[in-house]
Amino acid sequence: MDTLPPFNRVPTVTLAFWLIKLMAVTMGETAADYLAVNMGLGLTATSLIMSAVLALSITLQFAQRRYRPWSYWLAVVLISVVGTLITDNLVDTFGVPLITTTIAFTVLLAVTFALWFAAEGTLSIHSIFTTRREGFYWLAILFTFALGTAAGDLVSEYFGLGYTATGLLFAMIIASLALGYLAFGLDAILGFWLAYIFTRPLGASLGDLLSQPTEFGGFGLGTITTSAVFLGIIAAIVLYMSRGAGAPIRG
Repeated sequence: MDTLPPFNRVPTVTLAFWLIKLMAVTMGETAADYLAVNMGLGLTATSLIMSAVLALSITLQFAQRRYRPWSYWLAVVLISVVGTLITDNLVDTFGVPLITTTIAFTVLLAVTFALWFAAEGTLSIHSIFTTRREGFYWLAILFTFALGTAAGDLVSEYFGLGYTATGLLFAMIIASLALGYLAFGLDAILGFWLAYIFTRPLGASLGDLLSQPTEFGGFGLGTITTSAVFLGIIAAIVLYMSRGAGAPIRG
């Protein structure tokens, strides 16, 4: 009797996937700012607390043997917050220049991909059905968030483009990747990971634009309102995914 292939542990890439991912990275930016600044916890305490919460979330995610929207997207939201805090700590607490953090996380992400490919022979997200592959997957996700935070801050702060111009820049980059994939045969795996990296600074710019005071170029909604709005959107989409999902995808 034939043995059925294992279930994939991550979602298929759809419009809903990119929408909730953008919401998650936007909330990651504003939630990190709220906890560290508005609640007065500071970067170090916030990082320790959120890293512990993330560890619990990842443990829950690894316990699943197939894609579960609630556990997967909870891990993404939390890893977005922690990825932001890692970069903010390096820059604000330890004084590491944004150029250095951008280069460092680029190298770490490249090494992760190299080790992943050497061990598994693929970087495809359509075959994440073993613990080792999922481990490489989440490590890559963490470095994409940290790299995206560093790159976004580098462009908006160091180069002084501001929130709106930075968001538009990365939106155009993502649009060019989509065009390259749809019309010019850009490799799907390469295009996916590049888009995943660049949605982080796009979301962070959107979060800053909405939450920051008007005197700093934002809309002045504040981190609480902005975080709550995007959390509500995330919850609604995850609920829709959970109710509307068909049969789980097998590898």
